[in-house]
Amino acid sequence: MMRRALLAATLLAASVLGANSAKADPDNFTEVERGKYLAIAGDCMACHIGADGKSMSGGHLLETPFGKISVPNITPDEETGLGLWSAEDFHRAMHEGKRPDGTHLYPAFPYPDFTKISRADNDAIFAYLQALPPVHNRVDRDTLPFPFNIRMLMAGWNMLNFEPGEFRPDPQKSPEYNRGAFLVEGPAHCGLCHTPRNIMGGDKDSELLQGATLQGWFAPNLTMDKRLGLGDWSEEELIAYLRTGRNDRAAASGPMAEVVAYSTSQMTDADLKAIAVYLRENGRAATTSGNTTPLAADDSRMRTGEAIYADTCKACHVADGSGVSRMFPRLANNQLVQQGDPTGVLRVILQGAQSAATPLSVTAPSMPSLGWRLNDQQVADVATYIRNAWGNAAPAVTADQVRKMRELTAVRPN
Repeated sequence: MMRRALLAATLLAASVLGANSAKADPDNFTEVERGKYLAIAGDCMACHIGADGKSMSGGHLLETPFGKISVPNITPDEETGLGLWSAEDFHRAMHEGKRPDGTHLYPAFPYPDFTKISRADNDAIFAYLQALPPVHNRVDRDTLPFPFNIRMLMAGWNMLNFEPGEFRPDPQKSPEYNRGAFLVEGPAHCGLCHTPRNIMGGDKDSELLQGATLQGWFAPNLTMDKRLGLGDWSEEELIAYLRTGRNDRAAASGPMAEVVAYSTSQMTDADLKAIAVYLRENGRAATTSGNTTPLAADDSRMRTGEAIYADTCKACHVADGSGVSRMFPRLANNQLVQQGDPTGVLRVILQGAQSAATPLSVTAPSMPSLGWRLNDQQVADVATYIRNAWGNAAPAVTADQVRKMRELTAVRPN
């Protein structure tokens, strides 16, 4: 009898302790699962993936205009990760861009976007990260050259470029729009790649989501501009692209392939629709078409480019640039190839590209590198042709632009 009473008391004590600890413990399954989803929406894995290819132990170098930054270990390892951090420490990093000791983080960690995430959501993300297996991986966090390695400089940067504060829904908009706004402006931090930067590395607010170069790629225009942005895309096409990494118009490659693989392909249909609703409604305010007059068909660069296209590109992308549905994107009326900056086109021609593989689209077609067989002028001519054929219109590409891109890709793995 005594043994039974003792066992019952022990079980009761364990139950009470478990219930109390669940409030702030990674064993709280509901909070951890919510945090996991928010971490997926925030694409944490794409930046923090470790050398093992599965943990978020960091360590690789992230390229910025000011130098390379080593991505930190965010597993709960006590010596090299977040194991000794508190939920308050984590919220301060996300909301204010500061370490537990008060030193400043760099905005390569997109706290200007993450500041919009609520304390409750941050606590959930932290609970999820604390539930991960700890991985010991010491990362050098001071890799920037002088003077950018002086973290106190970030105090001035923050005064000019950072406004802390949680997301506030627009009462004049629908709940779906506001959900999309929260995701795009907050955890998904789309503007980090798709908004041009000023000389200090802050957002050019007047050019929100109008496209920008980064890491030798070009993140295209996400406004409703019909020639350069998403104005011709249907809601269904945009959702399909985020879900599978491709539609008839485009195939995600480079950094966007990682976004699709690690983030958007794992998000709910409702959230993908909310993102589409927000982009389509919010982006109507900005159009940046610029030059819409194509080069003449009898221009020597167009004639040479057409011959190279027929010999090298037509088998996949078809003579009229219509491509193959959901396999090889069409080039006619293609927003990426018509951007004013030809970085994206030249990167793919010179180095090739691998599209994303997702659960609903397991085949990841690739574009072979053509840089080994085409010289700079040939690449310039075929890029010029693609950018000005079939109703497209964009500035001609020069051999010097190709040379610079060739030098750039020589030191960047694809």
